[in-house]
Amino acid sequence: QVQLVESGGGLVQAGGSLRLSCAASGLTFSYYVMGWFRQAPGKEREFVAAISRSGGNTYYADSVKGRFTISRDNAKNTVYLQMNSLKPEDTAVYYCAADFRFDGKVVTTTSEYDYWGQGTQVTVSS
Repeated sequence: QVQLVESGGGLVQAGGSLRLSCAASGLTFSYYVMGWFRQAPGKEREFVAAISRSGGNTYYADSVKGRFTISRDNAKNTVYLQMNSLKPEDTAVYYCAADFRFDGKVVTTTSEYDYWGQGTQVTVSS
């Protein structure tokens, strides 16, 4: 069965950095668009970043543009999220997700994604 396993979360001070990883299994990884989403307490899950199947195209929420970088290694079936200049408002559970579609179009809507990880907590202290 498909599994997405996130790691790399933790507690960091404002201005610090974290790198999240998401290891995928049970699917042909290079066929899937990969995304990162986050959910803060009391809020809806929101889009953070997405990357095309080849890794050639990336997309970001305005709130993280210039601070976060999404990348992928298809040989390792892994997608990453490098988070720099972290702010307290970045505190949330971060989820990776996989979306399959024949045209490879990158989407940013939560409901479009087929598979989800269990999430990893990121806490940024002020």
